[in-house]
Parts: sequence; C-alpha cells; structure tokens
Amino acid sequence: MAEMVADQAPRVFAVVLEFGEQTDAQIIAWGMELDEGAYMTTLDGRNQYMLADPENALMYVRRRSNTTPHLVWASERRTL
Repeated sequence: MAEMVADQAPRVFAVVLEFGEQTDAQIIAWGMELDEGAYMTTLDGRNQYMLADPENALMYVRRRSNTTPHLVWASERRTL
C-alpha cells in the first residue's frame, strides 16, 4: 500500500511573494497538483481555489507594486 500511495501522491507547491529585489519573501499559499487540475488555499484558509493548472495560482495573487509572485515546487524532505 505504501508504494501505491507514494506513486499517487500529489505534488505540493507554495505561492511565494517576493518583496523588492530579493529583499524578502513570504509564503502566502499552499497547493497541490492533482491528476485533473490543482487545489490551492491561502495560509489563513479563508480563500480556496480549484485550478485547471498549478500555474494558474499566480492569477489569484493580488498585484502590488514592488512584489513578484512565484510558484515554487516543494521538494521531498531530506533526512540526515
């Protein structure tokens, strides 16, 4: 069963808002890619989105001056 779950696990991504020229950054949402689309929720859980593609998550980030939104795929955690 563990192998089946590992094979079917969704890919996880974060929506990160970069402030200025790499001055600071903040994760503002988490999402996961599913077989037929994606799901995203803001950190506070107030906003949830069903998306056709993970990249569409950036369309729901409010544009502000001097900020750049990024979609960043989470990598597997490494154990030491």
